[in-house]
Amino acid sequence: MQTMHYAQTDTADTGTLRTEVVSTTDNLPIEGARIQISYSGDPSQQIEEVSTDESGMSEAITLNTPPLEYSMSPSENQPFAQYTIQVSAPGYRPFTVSGIQILPEELSLQKVRLTREEASGSGIDAITIPLNTLYGNFPPKIPESEIKPVSESGEIVLSRVVIPEYIVVHDGPPSDPNAANYYVRYKDYIKNVASSEIYATWPDSTIRANVLAIMSFTLNRIYTEWYRGKGYNFNITSSTAFDQKFTYGRNIFQSISNVVDEMFQNFLARPNVTQPILTQYCDGQRVTCSNWLSQWGSKYLGDQGYDTIEIIRYYYGNNMYINTAEQISGIPASWPREDLGIGATGPKVRQVQNQLARISRAYPAIPRVTPDGIYGPATEAAVRKFQEVFGLPVTGVIDYRTWYAISDIYVGVTRIAELT
Repeated sequence: MQTMHYAQTDTADTGTLRTEVVSTTDNLPIEGARIQISYSGDPSQQIEEVSTDESGMSEAITLNTPPLEYSMSPSENQPFAQYTIQVSAPGYRPFTVSGIQILPEELSLQKVRLTREEASGSGIDAITIPLNTLYGNFPPKIPESEIKPVSESGEIVLSRVVIPEYIVVHDGPPSDPNAANYYVRYKDYIKNVASSEIYATWPDSTIRANVLAIMSFTLNRIYTEWYRGKGYNFNITSSTAFDQKFTYGRNIFQSISNVVDEMFQNFLARPNVTQPILTQYCDGQRVTCSNWLSQWGSKYLGDQGYDTIEIIRYYYGNNMYINTAEQISGIPASWPREDLGIGATGPKVRQVQNQLARISRAYPAIPRVTPDGIYGPATEAAVRKFQEVFGLPVTGVIDYRTWYAISDIYVGVTRIAELT
């Protein structure tokens, strides 16, 4: 197996890394955090150092990676580079993240939560990110029925599909009582799993098809109360034998994040079936699986020009379709179904102005706006800065992605602390 030393000696391409640093106490950004970057194969040799701005964000740093073609077909060559960051800030305990994966031509996003020095308990001060499941050695999925029995079982507690705000992830097989449970935002969970199980360098339609399978699988677990109905206190596990690979604190990729932000209300369904389908899948190389999505196979279909639904139906059949959940838990108000820009007026504009005004107290780089229900130049400037800070296309227009990004950040900053 190739090690990180490969990227140092035989580099062909580059990717980028951006780090966000927040406090575990209040989830607010930490300005001036010091980030030292080194190869995971040689963490003592620092190759770069950056610091965070007033929004807790570092600049995007260009780093060496293996050649792009290594992630385009199964290979013994490791397709990603691995880096270690050591993060420190006055008044906080240092934190180390090892094994951050950098893919060629992709932006990798690493979020770090620092704990105040005076905080009680040891907490978590270091994490190591395991290999992507396409390259590492992980147990294959144990087959299950794609539709769970719901009549007379008493397990169903929802009358319709709801996108949850949080899910509880058990970090191990279901039977392990010592494994930690993590409260994770739904979208963050999906981004985490997708970044752990596929490559962000793949075609857009392939990424979308895989994200749909991951989301539908997750929502089936939640809708059917699969683990809750068995007496467990979690929604899903991080075991690939039972569920999907989740790694607490791992980096995600911007291209995958973009897809999830655009599609997070969707799931896969069949006619006359209320529950989201348990869309199982395999890598299609070391493990083959009939009637399941093949990850490598979906990549090749994307190369051939197949669109997302064509990839889905190639594996799951022609009666599979994309459905949309009607309700999103934890969001102050739903998307108004039209973009908001200069000249827009009304209660939706006033609502987003109120949210931006509150967000700007935690992120002072975002200009303050006065909520008046009129989308003028001041509101546009605040939206542009928000989009810049949080890695969205800087348009000054509130589209679907920006609307829900503002809602997410607003919910986060108005709470005392993020659940961890």
